This record gives sequence, structure tokens and C-alpha cells, in this order.
Amino acid sequence: MEQIQSVKGMNDILPSEAPLWRHIEDKAREILNRFGYREIRTPVVEKAELFARGIGDTTDIVEKEMYTFADKKGRLLSLRPEATASIIRAFIEHQLHMVSGLRKFFLIGPMFRHERPQKGRYRQFHQIDVEVFGMNDPMVDAEVMYLACLYLEEIGLKGVRLEINTLGCTKCRPRFRTVLREFLLEHVSSLCPDCARRAYKNPLRAFDCKVPSCGEIVADAPVITDFVCDECVNHFDQVKQYLEELGLGYSLNPRLVRGLDYYVRTAFEIVTEHLGAQNAVGGGGRYDGLMKELGGPDLPGIGFALGMERIVLLLDQTLEPFQNGPFLYCVFIGPEAKKYGFKLVQKLRKEGFSVDCDYEDKSVKSQMRMAHRVGASYALILGEDELQKGIAQLRDMHRSEQFVVELSEIVNELHSLAEIEGGRRS
Repeated sequence: MEQIQSVKGMNDILPSEAPLWRHIEDKAREILNRFGYREIRTPVVEKAELFARGIGDTTDIVEKEMYTFADKKGRLLSLRPEATASIIRAFIEHQLHMVSGLRKFFLIGPMFRHERPQKGRYRQFHQIDVEVFGMNDPMVDAEVMYLACLYLEEIGLKGVRLEINTLGCTKCRPRFRTVLREFLLEHVSSLCPDCARRAYKNPLRAFDCKVPSCGEIVADAPVITDFVCDECVNHFDQVKQYLEELGLGYSLNPRLVRGLDYYVRTAFEIVTEHLGAQNAVGGGGRYDGLMKELGGPDLPGIGFALGMERIVLLLDQTLEPFQNGPFLYCVFIGPEAKKYGFKLVQKLRKEGFSVDCDYEDKSVKSQMRMAHRVGASYALILGEDELQKGIAQLRDMHRSEQFVVELSEIVNELHSLAEIEGGRRS
């Protein structure tokens, strides 16, 4: 019988990898809590219309990359390709704008896009998504970027930089789109098929093309910063001032665009040189008209998303392997020791310790080998003789030191050891 493989571009996260993922998620929750954000969880399946209206029906995501299907009643549904539209839908549906002070949200979870898998870019991928509603002060823009960069710094990510741009607003951007479209149409025969199509429908996306020949063409294209209105210039100048007051380094990139139609004014990306063509670790920007477009109150918004697979790739190159084993591995010798030990294991787990043991009556040597293999911090060795004396052998697996402990004191002893290790019990 043929072996069933995972779907191309949708990857398993194995037990050896999960601790690093958990570290990334836990650190995100910890720092987002510091900044006053509340976690929200939305379904991975939404009505396809939500993304067509929210993302823009001329974007590559909606036209080519969404997993869309009809259910039994013929309704078009999509696996979510991004989180912002879903969070706004939930915000509107549950009238969260009526809840005082509830304006900052984050979501951690999988997204789905049908595109060619490559390093750091997959068909099922995971994001840390952060959104702020109802605040249009430039100070919020700067704080959001500071939050993203501080988080990456605190999890140990190095070699990243912040790039920023202004995309103008609904007043000034249409003129730029017209001028850019005219420029691209003059070179349409030299553009890749995607950019040739974008020239008519979504010309700003040409700046995001990775085809070298297109890059050479758009290098001479007009840039949005030459067309923005005075209000947008003033907003962007204040954003830069706040960033400088925070001591957050940045570089101006007048050709930086975001792949979704809803962005206005501030746009940013956090990029690295270590991921090849797909060099963005994350990015985001302001989307002041999106909530109204989706049928909600006319509240401004700004947010960002960080790609967790890309963070994992970068951290894997710099961090030591994460401790993944149990705090204690119990080695039992003989039926009476095993019987007593079974109850002891459950008691220790109830006390909050991560404990594992052998269930198959293997030799002492095999059990100790397993304790080492699973990365246990300590091994408890209990035989028939020790049981009669009310003692056990406790071995420090990292220091290769062993000492005797009274069975009646084992809980207190393990708590003391956990405190010495900085509170680690799991």
C-alpha cells in the first residue's frame, strides 16, 4: 500500500522542533501583554467574500493564492490567507467597538495560500498578527513598529532591519497609480506575465516582483513619495520623529509596498539578508478605511504580521537547542518497585513535575539510556532493595552525580532542585 505523505507545502512540526515554536509563541504573548494587547482566535475558514472585499479582488492572494471551495449549500468559503480581515470581521460581528478600552488585539495561528513552496514560504504557514483599531495618531504607528522590533530582539533574532515608507491616502494615491500604470505600460512587453497583468489592475504590486528584469525596470519608475499630499507628509514626518525619539533605527524605502490593497500611509517591513529572495520576517502598516469597507464603524487601523516559519529558520541558526525532555525520568527495577513507582509517578505529576518512565520492564541500562535520550534533567532509580529501605537513588543527568534521597522527602527534594534550576519543573 502506498504511503500517504503530507500535502506539499504543509509541514509537520515535530516534537524536537515544538519547544522553539512554543518559545516564540510564549514570548509573543508575554510582550504583547506588556503592551496591552488581548488575544483573539478566529476560525480558519471564512466566507470568501470577506477576503475579496478586505484584501482586494485584484491582489495575487485573491486571484491566485486562496484555497476557496463551495460547501454543500454552494456557499464559497476560503481558508484564511491572512488574519486582519478575520479579526475585523469578529470585531464588527461582536460589536467590540462598544466595549470600552478594547482596541488592541493579537492572533497566533495558521494561514493558507496556494503558492509555490520555497524557503520560509509555505502553503500552510503561521503568523503572529497584531492589530490596533480606533487610533490614527502617528505615535501609534511608531509604537507598533517598536513593538515588532523589540519582540524580535527579545527572542534573540539578529541581523534584521526596519524599512519604512508612506503609501499616501485615498486622496493622493490615485494620481500616483495613474502615473505608475502609464510608466509600466510603456515597458509592458519587457515585464513578466504577472507584472504585465498588474500594470492594468494593481500597478503598485510591480514593486514587489522578485523577477530581476522587472526589478531593473521599476528601479526607474516614479515613487509614491513624490505624490503624497501634505497631510500624509506631515503624518509620516511625525512617525519618523517618534521612531527617532525611541532610538529605533530605520531606513526609508520609497519602493516599499505591501501586497494588500487596504494599506494607506505608513507601511513597513522587517527584513533580513539570511532568507534569500523572501527576505521579509514581517511587515504591516496602516489601513484606515478597511473596517468601514467591511461594514463596520469608520475606525482607523494599523497592524503587522510576523512569519513564524521565518523566525524559526533564523533562530535555528543562532540558538542552542531548547530543553525538551522531562524534569524527571523514573527507572524501576522489579515488580514491587514498578508497582510503587507507578503511583509515585502520578503523584509527582500532580505536584506539577514533568515525569516519564519505562512501561516495558526493560533493563536498568536500557532505562538509563532512555533517560539520557529523552533529555531528562534527573533520573530516579528505585529497586526492590531501595524500596524496602524507603530510599531511592537520584541522579543528576547533566553533572553525572548521584545521591540518595528518602522516598518520604522526594517531593520536597525535587521542589528544591527545581528552584535551583530557576523554577524549571517541566
